Amino acid sequence: QLQLVESGGGLVQPGGSLRLSCTASGFTLDHYAIGWFRQAPGKEREAVSCIHSSDGSTYYTDSVKGRFTISRDNAKNTVYLQMTSLRPEDTAVYYCNAVGIGLLSGMDYWGKGTLVTVSP
Repeated sequence: QLQLVESGGGLVQPGGSLRLSCTASGFTLDHYAIGWFRQAPGKEREAVSCIHSSDGSTYYTDSVKGRFTISRDNAKNTVYLQMTSLRPEDTAVYYCNAVGIGLLSGMDYWGKGTLVTVSP
């Protein structure tokens, strides 16, 4: 059984913070690039952030730069997305995605998502 499980979503007021977690079971994340995606009602899924395994480089979409931080803890087989200064437009289901690197190229796993709601 290979899967990713997201957690940490919930209801938060504008300007608040949440930390999302993505934990793998059945495989290890140390040879995967990990991305966080989100999908709001009526909209297509968009990439939010990514962290690579090879060099640890990170990427963020413009709308979250300076507010979100992605990190990974290989010992815990977990990737985090620290979200601060949250805005109502951040409301979405957030998904974790793991893409294999090198010899694991072609492997692609998705979590079921965790809901983040930003509302007063």
